[in-house]
Amino acid sequence: MKTVILADFIEENSHIFWSIPTSQKKDISLESLVENILNYGDEDSVVKLFELIGIEKVANIFFHQINTNRSNYYPQVKNFFTLYFKRHVPNNFDKTTD
Repeated sequence: MKTVILADFIEENSHIFWSIPTSQKKDISLESLVENILNYGDEDSVVKLFELIGIEKVANIFFHQINTNRSNYYPQVKNFFTLYFKRHVPNNFDKTTD
C-alpha cells in the first residue's frame, strides 16, 4: 500500500521528474524522490513528503546526500534544509559537516 501512495505522490509531482520517462517514474528511488522534492517542490509537496515517509527519514537521506562528494542540492536549498532539520530533527544535528 505504501508503494501505491508513493506512486500517487510521484504522479502528482510528475512535472518535477521531467527527465525521467513516464514508464520509469514509479521506480524512482527514495533518495531521488527526496532530492527532487526538496530541490524543486513547493511547500505542500515537502509537507506531504514528510507525512508519507517521515521527517526523520527525509532528514537522514538529506544529510547522507549532502555529506557525499557529489551533492545535487542547490546551495540555498542545502542551507535552508540543514537549518530546518537541525531545528526540527535535533538527533541529526551531529551528522552534518560543512
